[in-house]
Amino acid sequence: MQVLQQQSAFDFSDEVRCATHLKSQKQTFVKTGTTICGLIFDGGVVIAADTRSTGGHIVADRNCKKIHYISEKMYCCGAGTAADTFAVTDMARDQLTLLSMKTGREPLVGVAKHIMCNHLFRYHGGVSAALILGGVDSQGPHLVSIQPHGSYDQLPYATLGSGSLAAQSVLDTSYRAGLTKDEAMLVAIRAIEAGIINDMGSGSNVDICVITQEKTEFIRSIRKTGNESAGKEERFV
Repeated sequence: MQVLQQQSAFDFSDEVRCATHLKSQKQTFVKTGTTICGLIFDGGVVIAADTRSTGGHIVADRNCKKIHYISEKMYCCGAGTAADTFAVTDMARDQLTLLSMKTGREPLVGVAKHIMCNHLFRYHGGVSAALILGGVDSQGPHLVSIQPHGSYDQLPYATLGSGSLAAQSVLDTSYRAGLTKDEAMLVAIRAIEAGIINDMGSGSNVDICVITQEKTEFIRSIRKTGNESAGKEERFV
């Protein structure tokens, strides 16, 4: 009498092949580096960023612009993938411009926040853009920290990026309510410099943007950190 071989309920014969296939299909991410921060002072808001753009272990751009124009009284710092931060901020700027033309009013910071958060939430973190939005509208100065998954926090001061731990220590010890414009600028510059010195992905110069109800000042390379030994002429730094 022929004895039938007992079959198991589950077949794992393809386990090794499938595991190898999944490993080969796994997406790898390039390490990025940035230090951005912002804080509210008496009468306005200041945001700042470093200017080093990296691709893995390579410095791709020594003087990258990480503070993006949204409107006359609204700017946004971006950390993450450069293409994503530019795309998200450009999209928000265009939508706010159309909204202002339609309503005849200056856009609110809250509207820009919702546009960016809704866009990022739609991709569930697939868009690598961590943003710090700063601006002044009819309701006063605002600072919003936006995460790549679409969540946000409205804070008196905030920092994001690979150098944010060092910048956070400066903000925690130096920030207080009622800072003057000059004091807030100094704190922001010191926070970015801490990120530049302590984080390999951050470097070069410090850009800063000061927004008040009266005017907006965007100053490129207000402080140059770590360029002394670069061996480049002034116009290339």
